Amino acid sequence: MSKRVGLLWVLAAIASVIATILVFLPASWLALILEKQTAGRLSLGDVRGSFWSGSAFVGGASGISGPVTPLFPGRFSWQISPMLLLGQLDVVLENSKVLSQAVKLNGNLSQWHVAAASLSLPPERLEGLGAPLNTIGPTGQVRLNWSGLDFTRYETKLDVIGKMQLELNDMGSRLSSIKPLGSYSLAFDWHGQIADVVLTSQKGPMLLSGNGSLNAGRFQFSGKAQAETGQEEKLANLLGLLGQRRRDGDKDVIALEFK
Repeated sequence: MSKRVGLLWVLAAIASVIATILVFLPASWLALILEKQTAGRLSLGDVRGSFWSGSAFVGGASGISGPVTPLFPGRFSWQISPMLLLGQLDVVLENSKVLSQAVKLNGNLSQWHVAAASLSLPPERLEGLGAPLNTIGPTGQVRLNWSGLDFTRYETKLDVIGKMQLELNDMGSRLSSIKPLGSYSLAFDWHGQIADVVLTSQKGPMLLSGNGSLNAGRFQFSGKAQAETGQEEKLANLLGLLGQRRRDGDKDVIALEFK
């Protein structure tokens, strides 16, 4: 009997140690997960709190050992339910400076749902992601909206169902003295690992349009860029940097091709 009691005490002590480690998991673990999932393009800076409840700013790492540059105003805070230990996901992400509302994630490790919300993206900070954004030097107002998104994971693959829209309002570039160049909308319709992509212009003077797809990280697109009537001379140099000139009806346009 004494041996059984002793074994139970040992098991209880081990369980207590494991539980303590799980409860006090450092928030830096999330930084490692984010870096792995984004191939080092994104990271967390000034991480505070624990894995279960903490905050940090989201940034882009300039190199393997380089500093983390904030991409968004404010700090992102998170709450992760301990039910994760049983395979259930219940996560709340907040940042009042860039998120329209708290983003809620619910489900399990194989299937989960992300509630509808929107995220403001300061274009000048996106230069921290490197080329070609650091060359274009974008300015304006950028907002990513999404309906409820459903994710399903199959081993190393991830299926997504839902719609997203990237709104680019009053955009400009350091490559052009004309500001703004225009307002645009980039719509994504996700069905599995593929998203149909449609680019439309809301206003000029530079008009962009086209469609394509995003398939497992590979972007294919065919479209055109052109100047509004009367703006051709002012935009000639900038349009010439975007692609090859071609004839479209009675107008010269720039072919936007990504394969």
